[in-house]
Amino acid sequence: MLHSIKLVRQISSRNCHFLYLSTSIVQPKAKNIYEQIHSLSIQGSLYEALSLFYTHNIPIGSSLSGQTYATLFHACARHKYLHEGTALHHCLLERDPSIKSDLFVTNHIINMYCKCGQMDDARYVFDQMPRRNIVSWTALITGYAQSGRVKECFTLFSGLMVHCRPNEFAFASLLGACEEHDINFGRQVHAVALKICLDATVYVGNSLITMYCKCSGYSGVFDDRTDEGWTIFKSMKFRNLISWNSMIAGFQSRGLGDQAICLFTQMYKHGIGFDRATLLSVLSSLSECSFTDDIGRHLQSCFQLHCLTIKSGLISEVEVRTTLLKSYANLGGCNSDCYRLFSETSSYQDIVLWTAIITVFAEQDPEQALFLFCRMHRNGFELDWHAFSIVLKACAAFVTEQHALAVHSQVIKKGFQEDTVISNALIHAYARCGSLEFSEQVFDEMDCHDLVSWNSMLKSFALHGKAREALQLFRQMDVNPDSATFVALLSACSHAGLVEEGVKIFNSMPQNYGYVPQLDHYACMVDLFGRAGRMVEANDLIHKMPMKPDSVIWSALLGSCRKHGEAHLAKLAVDKLMELEPKNSLGYVQMSNIYSSTGSFNEASLIRKEMRGSRVRKEPGLSWIEIGKKVHEFASGGQRHPQRELILDRLEILIRQLKEKGYVPETSFALYDTEEENKEEQLFHHSEKMALVFAIMNEGSLPYGGNVIKIIKNIRICVDCHNFMKLVSDTYQKEIIVRDSNRFHHFKDARCSCNDYW
Repeated sequence: MLHSIKLVRQISSRNCHFLYLSTSIVQPKAKNIYEQIHSLSIQGSLYEALSLFYTHNIPIGSSLSGQTYATLFHACARHKYLHEGTALHHCLLERDPSIKSDLFVTNHIINMYCKCGQMDDARYVFDQMPRRNIVSWTALITGYAQSGRVKECFTLFSGLMVHCRPNEFAFASLLGACEEHDINFGRQVHAVALKICLDATVYVGNSLITMYCKCSGYSGVFDDRTDEGWTIFKSMKFRNLISWNSMIAGFQSRGLGDQAICLFTQMYKHGIGFDRATLLSVLSSLSECSFTDDIGRHLQSCFQLHCLTIKSGLISEVEVRTTLLKSYANLGGCNSDCYRLFSETSSYQDIVLWTAIITVFAEQDPEQALFLFCRMHRNGFELDWHAFSIVLKACAAFVTEQHALAVHSQVIKKGFQEDTVISNALIHAYARCGSLEFSEQVFDEMDCHDLVSWNSMLKSFALHGKAREALQLFRQMDVNPDSATFVALLSACSHAGLVEEGVKIFNSMPQNYGYVPQLDHYACMVDLFGRAGRMVEANDLIHKMPMKPDSVIWSALLGSCRKHGEAHLAKLAVDKLMELEPKNSLGYVQMSNIYSSTGSFNEASLIRKEMRGSRVRKEPGLSWIEIGKKVHEFASGGQRHPQRELILDRLEILIRQLKEKGYVPETSFALYDTEEENKEEQLFHHSEKMALVFAIMNEGSLPYGGNVIKIIKNIRICVDCHNFMKLVSDTYQKEIIVRDSNRFHHFKDARCSCNDYW
């Protein structure tokens, strides 16, 4: 190591300054100096190496001189020390102008500028060279490829073809430039490699696999006979670990998780080793298989991979643990199992792993996600934008905005209030918690809006039934819309009954914006026509679609049939829905409701019998309300609440009061052929009514002085509960906000924000 270091010299060149240091070390021989410089460079001690170089001149023109320069330029390139590399380059020219003819050193200079992203400087050095070799050309081609300058990359490669035969590294770099460009460019490079017999080399073969897979994009479709990446892989006579990893990663990136897992199994059976990259690709592939029919098999594979990560010692890699954790969660693994995996690796915990476990719980258990976020904060982790955005996703699931407000205050305290990603997350969280005004405030205070900002605000307006506001905001957009933009607009029009406006937007997609409508857009249009009672147009649109309707489209049609009593068309929708999702209870329940509402109780009974025979369970209606700092859950009849009897007594009193004001229960929507009194009792015990009464009983613990009641419901609110909420809002002079599975309803002064259109 160097001792007694002190400042002795400063050189300024092309606005680059470098401090040269001297040392009290006794002048050693040139060879010893080179060995020390080489050793320091390898260890990453570049400043010490440069200090030693500048204070002990190595004889100019010696072989050690060239090796020393090359070593230092290589270190500058590896660490991307541009200023130090530039200063060294100018020092070299001052000391030895003839160095420009040294091919070995000049190639290292080109490489240094390329690695530091200074392509113009690299090209200048290249153009000044009196002679070049294949390394010179390849270094510059690689630099252009890594800088994304595809045109220059191909032009230079054409020049290389004139002067000398390209090597496999030049081809690999050129193929890397094709990955994010046009597959036709890649095919041309492949053809050239084929002509000069370089396509068979493992380095070029690996690059071809990656290029073809990336250019193919996310498809989810695989053909063993025509898939170009797979054809290259099969034709390779020799494969290394990178070959297998490239093919597995290629399958994973294209949504072909089953193929990726199958190839890894084959790889493992043949005794081929694996590394961190292999596991990351396979585990990510498992996550993408979560919606296949055989989740159990994939979960078992996840267990086996977990064992392999432990045996190989790769469990210590943060990214491997994080991906494993996400795979368990996406495959439906128990939250407790995920938490145990997280806890078992406590000695390796960092913010990435903490963020991963919070992500797992954000949707499934928001309370636990918030608890973990607070723990992470207490443990002294420096919270970043990603951690804040994830916990805000969890806050979006709460009944009130209190938790989002608390996180928002931390965002401001940490200085992230200008971060666009966090602002977008806040817009979403506040809107989902029923506070549209806070969403608007965050949006209005943003200095810059990206596409996600606009889409988030549009979705917020749609969710709260503010279609006119959504359309007005759309006209103010200063960025190009995308597919999600039109889904939000069409959804807003559907919820407000703006049929003609919705049709105009749908037709404008291909005409004005170049977007071909997809399944989501057609589902919105079916819902738009259906809600308005234009069932013929909804049905015609389904039959004219250029793609096969999915379960969302048939569910939209079925909901409209339920609203307008279209039993015949509903039966068609139910049959299609059952074909696609045989375990979904929606078709059975809706068809039974339709028959019951029209007095066809025998048919309704047969539907319920068929449902039981198929072992399909109806999703129970649940409601949640936050009182003080505790969330209370209610099922029908209040079966899950300890104060059930008190709530029912108070509910009975409230119903009598409302009946005196003209409340008439909507028994026509009751499910069963029972006595009128029993039908009314079924309606009175709905979960949202129980939650509302409990809130009135505890109005002192409600936010905003008890004047606002917020309820979340997991399924669509029924007509009777909708009428009930309107009357209670007027009787008690309170604003009642209900979020059901479709949208928000704001009840005030005996009116609802949806104008009874939902």
